[in-house]
Amino acid sequence: MKFLDQAKVYVRSGDGGAGSVSFRREKFIEFGGPDGGDGGRGGDVWIETVAGLNTLIDYRYQQHFKAKTGTHGMGRNRNGARGADVVLKVPAGTQVFAEDNETLICDLTTIGEKHKIAAGGNGGFGNAYFKSSVNQAPRHANPGLPGEELTIWLRLKLIADAGLVGLPNAGKSTFLASVTRARPKIADYPFTTLHPGLGVAKVDDAEFVIADIPGLIEGAHEGVGIGDRFLGHVERTSILLHLVSAMEEDVGKAYRTVRRELEAYGHGIAEKPEIVALSQIDTLAGEARAEKMAELREAAEVEPLALSAVSGEGMIEALRRMRAEIVGLNGPGDDEGEDRESVGRAGDLAEGGA
Repeated sequence: MKFLDQAKVYVRSGDGGAGSVSFRREKFIEFGGPDGGDGGRGGDVWIETVAGLNTLIDYRYQQHFKAKTGTHGMGRNRNGARGADVVLKVPAGTQVFAEDNETLICDLTTIGEKHKIAAGGNGGFGNAYFKSSVNQAPRHANPGLPGEELTIWLRLKLIADAGLVGLPNAGKSTFLASVTRARPKIADYPFTTLHPGLGVAKVDDAEFVIADIPGLIEGAHEGVGIGDRFLGHVERTSILLHLVSAMEEDVGKAYRTVRRELEAYGHGIAEKPEIVALSQIDTLAGEARAEKMAELREAAEVEPLALSAVSGEGMIEALRRMRAEIVGLNGPGDDEGEDRESVGRAGDLAEGGA
């Protein structure tokens, strides 16, 4: 399935049905009077989060949605039926913005959440509504009110507990593939990952969701590379795992580059708790390894983890550190004293496609 996290959509609610002008005409009934019914209300446009979706790809092929017009009123005091609603189904984590792509209309974060985007027009009154003692045979009725029309932007921000950040080829996708059942594309050239991916990691019988996003490079906030738009997918996370490749010539510079891009992006990402790790540590040994760890320690001002998805070094510790931060921020979890040397693999939630 292709991944799409932003879409522009035109929606229009239904017009109200017109009221009817009608008079009761039956044999032997001399004064039947007005009996025109009211028009039905036009259909509404709703947006709803549903399970089983993780992309907005459906809105690449259909961008126009219009609810049905209400049925017109009829004689014999028959009111028109209400027009059918239109429901736009989206994955959890979808935000709806106005046409300027800046004004937030709603933020849908839980399955089953529903929001009305455009209300249908009211149906018009039939002539029976206007009957009075001084106007016993009104010959007019109201037309239905027009529906609302607007253009909206749908923007998906993945729901995850932890996010992976770093330069291209820092080992983020390899880490995700090692601890979950996600199968991202992995190759030895920059920007192999072009779309975010999700996976469920399990450690000590506790599960949490990890999001992997494309790598950042210097100037990403100005559109260099593929930009920093994908950082929106880690806005909702509780913790960031910042991976710095041991194959970088200057690991301190690599760390600071990503930090600058996080700060330039804003939205509170730079203030999130961060675990720093030197990835692909299996490529170094002895003195070179110690030097790289010292350089990263000085740049990050914290003690970094040493990770290798190939040998498994540090992987359990990284998952436990992430889980501890998530539990600490979101509430109590399982007993921290449990010590099981196993990393379970759970189902893949989302897999980006080209």
